[in-house]
Amino acid sequence: METERAFLQEQGLIPKDTPVEFGTRHFSAAAKGKQKDFGDVESYIGNKQKEPGFWEKSKQRAKSDRSSWDYVLRSGLAGGIAGCVAKTAIAPLDRVKILFQTSNADFKKFAGTPMGLLQATKVIWQQQGPIGLFQGHSATLLRIFPYAAIKFMAYERLEGLIMPNKKDRTPGRLFLAGSLSGVASVFFTYPLELIRVRLAYQTKTTERTSLREVIKLIYQEGHQPPIRTANFSQSALTVPREQLLSSRIPVVKTLAPFYRGFSVTLVGMIPYAGVSFLTYGTLKRHISDFIPMMADHKTISDLTCGAVAGAVSQTASYPFEVIRRRMQVGGVKGGTGSLSWKDAVLRIWSEGKGRAGRGFYTGITIGWLKVVPMTSLSFATWQWSKRLMEI
Repeated sequence: METERAFLQEQGLIPKDTPVEFGTRHFSAAAKGKQKDFGDVESYIGNKQKEPGFWEKSKQRAKSDRSSWDYVLRSGLAGGIAGCVAKTAIAPLDRVKILFQTSNADFKKFAGTPMGLLQATKVIWQQQGPIGLFQGHSATLLRIFPYAAIKFMAYERLEGLIMPNKKDRTPGRLFLAGSLSGVASVFFTYPLELIRVRLAYQTKTTERTSLREVIKLIYQEGHQPPIRTANFSQSALTVPREQLLSSRIPVVKTLAPFYRGFSVTLVGMIPYAGVSFLTYGTLKRHISDFIPMMADHKTISDLTCGAVAGAVSQTASYPFEVIRRRMQVGGVKGGTGSLSWKDAVLRIWSEGKGRAGRGFYTGITIGWLKVVPMTSLSFATWQWSKRLMEI
């Protein structure tokens, strides 16, 4: 009784001069004049102790209101986890694909052949060991968590704004929400992607650089004139690498060098993210109509819809990805000057091996092998994490 009396006095519910004889089932006259009559003090104290905390309230809001920020932020966390899981699963394929796309001198001969993937993987294993297949993966994880989190979080928010009801889930709106979420995510994480590609491009026979040196090289390349040669001669591309590393960073700082290839990335992201979410959302909505068992197997349904979405979106956007990769490594492919969009397109076109435009789909097989399982795992892990969070 004394503890309950002290508690109520501390909360200001009864005067401090309330008599000791104050009972647990009634208030003194003085208390009744100022405070509400809770009737049963013991019940009141129990209710106060059972009141949900901040995280529990947030969880309840997330479960009851899909348009709330509590739901969106939790969905973003689930998306970040999903991105890391998916990227780790396909990291070796990603490394080989980057080497093929950028026409790395040591691996160009393997591109376009049926056994090229296995041969390139074997060479990396022999030269660098199994860790070589995950080169640059730490930078990948630093980028992919915020990238995936922002993408899924933005999509959920846009979905709530432009598709509040099921009847509003039209193909056009699904595509729009997916495209805008992809653009938002790549805008905030593109510098990390550029650094990752540079690290993955390096091989044993090229001079290795540390993360700090890669960042400095990218920064310095922004102050070199763009490559503007018709025949792409070696003399026009060559600038001593040591000169860049030893030179002082200019006082006027800019992030522009870290957004090399960003314009083509935006153009490619629109069909990639848009088609990905459009395909996944459409299949997810109708797959149980054609395959009834999918209604009771949500994870299998997510994996299947995600795989199809990955294949379709990769095919639609792959040429833009090849151009972007070539622009990203323009400074290390024989020199340090930046490579413009036009020059990247002309160079890729000239590498078609007798078939104009073939170069824009170099490594597409690896792209499918990489993106299909990655997108499948990404969507499935995202949805599974949301179910685990009970949202």
